Amino acid sequence: MHIGIAGNIGSGKTTLTRMLSEHYGWTPRYEAVSYNPYLEDYYKDIPRWSFCLETYFLKQRFKDVLEIAKSDQTIIQDRTIFEGVQIFVTNNHDLGNLSDRDFDTYMELFELMMSLVKAPDLMIYLRSSIPHLVHQIQKRGREYEQSISIEYLTGLNERYEKFISEYKGKVLVIEADDLDFLERPEDFAYITDRIDAALFGLFPNE
Repeated sequence: MHIGIAGNIGSGKTTLTRMLSEHYGWTPRYEAVSYNPYLEDYYKDIPRWSFCLETYFLKQRFKDVLEIAKSDQTIIQDRTIFEGVQIFVTNNHDLGNLSDRDFDTYMELFELMMSLVKAPDLMIYLRSSIPHLVHQIQKRGREYEQSISIEYLTGLNERYEKFISEYKGKVLVIEADDLDFLERPEDFAYITDRIDAALFGLFPNE
């Protein structure tokens, strides 16, 4: 089984992925952020490094999803290949950070990959407002993230909402602004109850 965690920068995807993997005994698959060789350069000069960064992510996510398909374990994944394309790459293109030529090349590569990829069995979307995202980004203090603009985050949020509204697979939306699932056990229990309902039908999924 394949579970995907979706959400904007700072929404808590990585933390929730770790906590759910520990709770259910699932195998975590984390996004390639800390060791992406383009990330720091990207935040210094987004137009220059967008194609390199996004192609690296696409390569890594495609590799991950092929390995997930071969696994007999339940995998929980921090951000999926679909988000990388439909949200981040599209947003960069619309902002003028990715040329039409680079965008078309990227999308052609993505479409070839899609013939070998299926959607997760469940997509969990952490919906967060811009003020909440900004607070979380500032709180964790990654230096290369401090220059992220409100415009950039807003564009991503709008595309996340569009992506989720059009997503054809099974999706569970979690309103994250008022939750602190790391520090409050009752908030984490609320999320696991929702997941149990979605996967196993054990509780009302409201």
